[in-house]
This record gives sequence, structure tokens and C-alpha cells, in this order.
Amino acid sequence: MNILKLSLRMLGRDWRAGELRVLVFALVVAVGGMTTVGFFADRVQVALSRQGNQLLGADLIIFSDHPLAPHYAEEAKRRNLSISSAVKFPSMTAKGEESLLTEIKAVAEDYPLRGELRISEDFGNGAPPAERVTHIANRIPSPGTVWVDEKLMIGLSLKRGDRIEVGASRFAVDALITQEPDYSIGFLNLRPRVLINEVDLPATGLIQQGSRIGYRLLVSGDSGNVEEFRKWAEQRLMLGEKIEGIRDARPEIRSALERAEKFLSLTALASVVLAAAAAALAVRRFTQRHLDGCAVMRCLGASQGAMLRLYLYHFLILGFVASSLGCLLGFVAQQVLTHWLSGLVEAELPWPTVWPGVHGVLTGMVLLLGFALPPLLSLRSVSALRVMRRDIGLPPQGLAGYGLGLGVLALLFLWKAGDMRLGASVIGGFIVAIAVFGVLGFLLMRMLAHIRNQAGGAWRYGLASIRRRAAASVLQAVALGLGLMALLALTLIRDDLLRNWRTSLPPDAPNHFLVNIQEDQLEPLAVFFKEHGIQPPRVFPMVRGRLTEINGKTIASEDYADIRAKRLVEREFNLSWASEMQSDNQIVKGRWWKPEDRGEEEISLEEDIAKTIGIHVGDTLTYDIAGSVFSAKVTSLRKVNWDSFRVNFFVVTPPGVLEQYPASYVTSFYLPSMHVELTNQLVKEFPNLLVLDVAAILTQVQKMIEQVTKAVEFVFLFTLLAGLAVLYAAIVSTQDERIQEAAIFRTLGARRKQLARAWAAEFAILGGLAGFFAAAGASALGYVVAEYALNLTYTFNSWIWLIGIGAGAAGVTLAGLLGTRAALSTPPLMTLRRI
Repeated sequence: MNILKLSLRMLGRDWRAGELRVLVFALVVAVGGMTTVGFFADRVQVALSRQGNQLLGADLIIFSDHPLAPHYAEEAKRRNLSISSAVKFPSMTAKGEESLLTEIKAVAEDYPLRGELRISEDFGNGAPPAERVTHIANRIPSPGTVWVDEKLMIGLSLKRGDRIEVGASRFAVDALITQEPDYSIGFLNLRPRVLINEVDLPATGLIQQGSRIGYRLLVSGDSGNVEEFRKWAEQRLMLGEKIEGIRDARPEIRSALERAEKFLSLTALASVVLAAAAAALAVRRFTQRHLDGCAVMRCLGASQGAMLRLYLYHFLILGFVASSLGCLLGFVAQQVLTHWLSGLVEAELPWPTVWPGVHGVLTGMVLLLGFALPPLLSLRSVSALRVMRRDIGLPPQGLAGYGLGLGVLALLFLWKAGDMRLGASVIGGFIVAIAVFGVLGFLLMRMLAHIRNQAGGAWRYGLASIRRRAAASVLQAVALGLGLMALLALTLIRDDLLRNWRTSLPPDAPNHFLVNIQEDQLEPLAVFFKEHGIQPPRVFPMVRGRLTEINGKTIASEDYADIRAKRLVEREFNLSWASEMQSDNQIVKGRWWKPEDRGEEEISLEEDIAKTIGIHVGDTLTYDIAGSVFSAKVTSLRKVNWDSFRVNFFVVTPPGVLEQYPASYVTSFYLPSMHVELTNQLVKEFPNLLVLDVAAILTQVQKMIEQVTKAVEFVFLFTLLAGLAVLYAAIVSTQDERIQEAAIFRTLGARRKQLARAWAAEFAILGGLAGFFAAAGASALGYVVAEYALNLTYTFNSWIWLIGIGAGAAGVTLAGLLGTRAALSTPPLMTLRRI
């Protein structure tokens, strides 16, 4: 017997008979929802990363303290990537007798590759900055000319056409730089800036042996090619070279990008849950409707192995076709979604990769087989006696069958989450929810049995029907509860999480930093802020030190394979002291010191730094601070909310430890855009202060938050479709039983209206139970995800209970009555003849 040929014939026959429509519909919608999320999330994530890269001026930058070998540029071109270059170094810039130490940057054509370089020719005439006319520069400075920034313009009283000296050359000032992409990256861009054309660099005579010069190669292009180029380049980096993307450059941007990706991953996870519930319900109905056929084949001599292969081929072919159709639906749907969103997102969404489609097919196949294989194993064991006795059904599957489906679902969660902690939080919540929902369901069934006699009419019949099909009713309630739980988590809980994310970055978040404040300037600086109507910001002490030893063992960059770890070991850290922990810090391991610990040599270390370098609580760290040795024990690890844009430190000690070392102070404050000229007055009164304007970074992060919010809202529409598929599959899964019940009751004299009211009562009870499960699960899941995965404060929403139970009861009742119309309209005689 050709099993594959027979399986194909059965597949065609089942399709023509309508046996597969529910299962195919559930799988197509489920995979379509997931691939819509996957395709769109893929495009949005690439777009968000590119928009973040606008602050860097490129997708990737290779930094070096010596001229870069040509093979980097050659390899980038070979991979069809765009390149540009820049040379950066400090030098004196003079106008007549006045001079200032400035940061000179010589750039090549096509700079910048990402972002906007904005300039103004309207400067030096006393007009306030807000009234200047600016435009995007579509070129770099012409040979013999320079562009200067606000600091240099004020410091040397420059206007357009003035000539300044840079090294051995004289240049005409042609424009004022009002926005430069990579200016706000890092705390090193603090001097006045001058931008020149790279062809003018040799004539300045400033490139000499021993000069402090930084060389940069800027790279941009297709994200896949950029990532492959990065992997290639990282293996060839020499001493003094490093490679950075936007995630490496600023912890604030890295934090915002990671949190944005987690929000999108949460939306994808909800689709996975709904797909699992829909597949489980649809497969259950499919197997129940094939019991008779299996019994007949067993009577004709079919072995259990042949039966298993027959239906396994059946599901493999069905799963591949349905998953492929789902991927096609998802691709078309995300194209429509992208068109709708084109007016809302400023950045152009790039073309999606093929991987979400591949993932969609694999997910559909794995989901179907994960929940279909246990029933198939039972289906092959159907007794041949069912031909004579229709009451013989499927053999019991046991917990192992359900465990396989849950195991597959858990692996899919971890895969789709892209984050072990996020995936574990969500799958743990759903596994606990299934267990708790199942136990509560059976307990509630017992309670309903006791109140059945007190209920009247339709409610009594509805309770009796639920009690009679206790296992099936609990399965339906749990499946519907999981579906509603995902939908509630993506509606009310989603809004709460996004609202909390927005409030974590308020409109008045600090957008300026002051560095190099001396101790004798603290009081005059506070007076300056008060005179200008600004609340004096909190200042923080800062000591510079280099990590030299861990537990008495000398460390060097060569000891680490990770590029970021090498950079951290080579750099100097900012150390500070504080008696109380800042509100945007959280202890994740160890303890914060007490007041009596003043003077104790203890350290609180930022968690990510500790993980990268390999430091644990209890380790002793040694720092070189201005030639002096300082050692202390790590007593706690902190998680720092970098996207708060407040001053934070990787290393903090108790008071009374670092005061003996040379220290300066740093602070941050919010300055409205209309008062930007205040920074010029600040620099004039305190010329040694370094003012860092991070308004561009702040604006970029706020734009990311708004775009992610819109993306999640649109993606939710397709998750809602998957939820409707679950509801439809749940209703149809008991349709055959209801047709038989309706025939028997109508034969005994029951009217159609009586049956409709009785079924409405049953559906209302099931829906209310599922809504109760969903509200409890969504509240618990929202808390876990907010507190432990996204590091946000969770706000309890009391409306979720009313909406969950009410919407569950109303929605299931309406869908149930619509889905059972065929059962009420089928003539009883026709049904009884089939029995």
C-alpha cells in the first residue's frame, strides 16, 4: 500500500468535505499573524536602528589612533557598502591675537552617511539662535573654507567671511554648524569645533609624528552586509583600533533600542500563544471526526505504524501548505500595514528580509506537529470495536501529550522573544497560568454542579451541559482564557507599559551636561542658575581612575576576547561617591551601604560592566587614580536606567573613601530650546566648564518611543485576528456534539428557542470563566514583564477585570450562537440517520 498516495487522496477528500477548513483557517490566520508581526517588526527594528545611526553619522565607525590599513575600506566596497572618512584632532585656532583650543575634523565626500548636517549662513550679526535660518548641508566645506560651531563663533567673535588660522593655513569662515550627527556621541566632544575639507589637511602641517590624531572610517549600507562586515573587521582589529555602532556609542541609545525591540517581541509572543491555542482546538476536532475512519481501517488490517505514517504525511503536507499560505497572507498584510504607517513614521521602512517567512513556515509546522502528534499517537490506537460501539472514543493521552505541546510552545517563546529573560518570564507565566486555570476550572465545575439544582430553565441546562463535558469545557475555557489573556495584555497592559515608558523619559529630562566643575565654583554656579530662574541642579563628584587589578591579578586588554571588554579595560572610569542610591538605580545583587559604613572601602558596580569584564560581588578591584593605588571590595551590582539622561556612574563608593583624590564635579539640567543662549553666558562666566548638549540624543529617543507605540498598536490588529481564530476554533470544536444533542432534544419536543437560550447560558458561563482567567493572568503577566523584563514600574489596572469578564462572556456568547446556527437548522431526522 502506497501510504503517501493514500494520504494525498485522503487530504483531497477531507478538503472537499470541509473537514480541514477549521484547522487550515486557524493555522493560516495564526501563521499570518505571526509573519505579519515578524515582517513588520523586522522592518521597524532595522528602521529604528538606522534612525539611531543618524546620531552616529553612519551605521558603523572604525576608530583608530593611527592611519587605518586600506583593506578595511576595500572590504567595505567589496560588500557594496558606502564609505567616508574623517580625521579628528585638537589644535589651536586663531583670529588675530585671539586663539582657542578647538577640535578639528577633516572630512571626505559623502560625510555624513547617516543623519543630517545642518548649517546656517546667518550668524555673527547679533541675531538670537532661534531666529537663524538653517538648512541641510548637501556638501562638505569647499577647499579653503571652514564651518565653525557656536562655541568658536562666540569665543572668537566670528562672522561669515572672517579668516581664521588653523596650523599653517588660513581659512574663510563660510557657515555655522547648527547640527552635526556624531557630535553628541560620547563625552569627548567638548571643545569648539571646526569642520574642514580633507584636501586642505596636508597644508595645515598639523599631521606630525606624535600628534594626537583620531582616524575614522564611516560605513553604511544594507544591515546584513554591515553586520557581516563588522564580524570580518572585528577579527582584524589591531592595537589602538575599535569598532562602534550606535549601541556601543551611548548606553542611553542602546537602552532605548533594546527596550523597543522587547516591546515588539512581546507582540510577536502574543501571536505565538494564540497560534498554539488555535492549533490545539482545531486538531482536537479533526481527530474526533476521524475516529470512524480509523476504526474501519483497523478492521481492514491496517497496522498502527501504517496509521501513524498515514496521518503524519497528512499533517506534514497540510501544515506546509497552510503555513506557506499564512506567510503569503502575512507578507501582504504587512505591506498594507506599511502603507498605512508611511505617513506616521518619518524614516523610510527598509525592505524586509526573508527570515520572518522562513520562521513563519517553521513555526507553523512545529506548532501543528507539537499539538497534533499526541492525538495522532492516540488515533492510531483506536479500537476496531468502534465500528460496533460508537461510544468508544480516543484512548487517554496522558500528561505526556500535553507536555510535548507545552515544550514546543516554550521553545517557540524563547526563540521569538530573542531575549532569554523576556522569553522565560512570559513562558513561565503562561505555564503557571495553564496549570492554575486547569485546577481552578475543575474546582469551579464541581461548584457549579452544586448550584445547578437552584438554577432555572436555560441556566440549569447550560450548567448541566458544562458538567457533562467537564474535560472539554475546561479545555475550551483554558484555551479561550489564554487567548483573551494575550489580547488583554496587548490592550490594557500594553497601554500601561507604554505610558510608563513615556513617563520614564519626561519632557523635562536633562538635555545639557556640565563637566569639569571645580569645588570653588559650586556656590557661584548655584547662584548663576538662581539668577536665571533655574533650580540649581544636583552636582556629583567625579574621580578618574583606571582598573588595573581584579583580586590582586593584573589585567590587560589582551586577557579578553570581547571587543567591548577590551575597550573598558583600556579606558579610564569615572568614580563617584554617594550616601544614598539614585532613584534610577536598582540593586540586583548584594546590598547598598548603611550610614555607619562611611569610610569603608566598598564599591557598587554597574551590572552590565561587571558582566562584560567578569566581576562578581565579593571581588576586590584595584584602580590607578592619578598615580595612587586604590582598592575596594565589590558589595553590590546595580542596574542603571541610562535612558533617564541623568548623571550616573559605573563605579560608586560610600562617602569618606575617595575624597582624598583629585576630583571635579559634573551635573545635568534641562534647558528649554528658547533659552539656549544661556549656555553661551555660562561659558563666558565659567570658561573652564565643558557644556555638552545632548538634546539631539534626547529627541531621538523620544521619537523612538512614539514610533514603537504606533508600531505596536498597528501590529495588535493582526494579533486580534489570531484571537478571533482561537474563538472560532473553540466554538466549532464542539459543533458535531451539538448537532447530535440538538437532534435528540428536538426529537423529544424541545424548541429551537429553548436550545438557543440553553446554549447561550452555557457560552456565557464559559466566556465569563475564560474572562476571569484572562484578567488574572494578564495582570500577573503584566507585572512580571514590567518589573523583571522591561524594568518599568507596573500600575495595577482595575478595569481589566470588568472588561475581561464582561468581554469574555459577551464575545463567546455571540460567537457561540453564530457558530451553532447550523446545529439548530439541521433536520433531526438527517442527524439521527447518520448516528
